[in-house]
Amino acid sequence: MQATNKLARLVGKIYQAPTFLQSWLLSQLFGRAVKFSGTAGIKIRQLDFQQAVLVQGNFRKVQNHIGSVHAAAMSLLGESASGFLVGMHVPDDRLPLLKSMHLDYVKRATGTLTAVASLTEEQIQQIRDQEKGEVRIKVQINDQLGIEPVIAEYVWAWVPKQRPKSN
Repeated sequence: MQATNKLARLVGKIYQAPTFLQSWLLSQLFGRAVKFSGTAGIKIRQLDFQQAVLVQGNFRKVQNHIGSVHAAAMSLLGESASGFLVGMHVPDDRLPLLKSMHLDYVKRATGTLTAVASLTEEQIQQIRDQEKGEVRIKVQINDQLGIEPVIAEYVWAWVPKQRPKSN
C-alpha cells in the first residue's frame, strides 16, 4: 500500500532503519506527537497500513489502587492504537478526531497490556476517499495472561482541516 500522508511517509522511513531500532523510533515519534501517550509510556510494537500493535506496561504511574493498569490508561492504549492506525490513512488536508469510545471493563487486568487495532481494505478506502466520514474500530486489548479485561470500540471521524468560509 502506498504512503499517502506525512505520518505514513515518516513511518516508512523508520522502517528503513535497522530492525532493532524500529519499535523504539516509532514509540518516540508517537510519544512526541501525542504527549499523553508518551507520558504513559505506551510503546509501539508494530505498525503497518492495516494493523497497529501497542503495549502499555504496568508502570507505577499508570496503576490504579489495586496495582493493575488503570481504566483510563487502558482506554488511552486503545485510543492510541486505533488513532495511530487511522492517522496513517487520513490525507494531510483532513483532521482525524475521536468521536466516541465504548469500553466495558469485564475482568481485572494482570501485568502488561497489548492492544491490536485493525482496519479492513474497505475502511482504508473510505478514510482515504471521503472528505468527511467515520469508522468504527474494535480494539482487542489483552493482558499478559492472554485475558481480555476490557471490550473496547472506538469511533474515529475525519473532517477537512479548513472549514468552509461562511458568507
